[in-house]
Amino acid sequence: MSIELSFAVTTSGPLLDGRLEAEGRRLADEIEWDVGAQALAEVHFLLDRSIRNPTPYYETQVRMERAQSDVSVNDSGVVYGSWIEGTSSRNKTTRFRGYSSFRRAAQRVEAQVPRLAEPALQRAVRRLEGNA
Repeated sequence: MSIELSFAVTTSGPLLDGRLEAEGRRLADEIEWDVGAQALAEVHFLLDRSIRNPTPYYETQVRMERAQSDVSVNDSGVVYGSWIEGTSSRNKTTRFRGYSSFRRAAQRVEAQVPRLAEPALQRAVRRLEGNA
């Protein structure tokens, strides 16, 4: 006596249909953007607290931009930007040591990344579950 069994398996879901990979890329982009936006806010906050007699030009040049797949916060190449930051060779020969706004902002934001990533992660999970 022999018994023959036959069955069919249907596979579906984000892991198998490619949605997980696409969602992972989207999630990384969203987190990068959210972290960049916070970094921009931190740089402006630190500059506002540091500069005694601000002129609007430099602060209007500090911006966030997406270059290919990266998000960056920069001062648009302002010629005296490295002096303001404190990374110019000129800072070694003058009393002005710079504000280190970009460096300090990076340190502050680095500590916030898990909190900043959480909303994007929750959105991604909802999209994968089909609830968004």
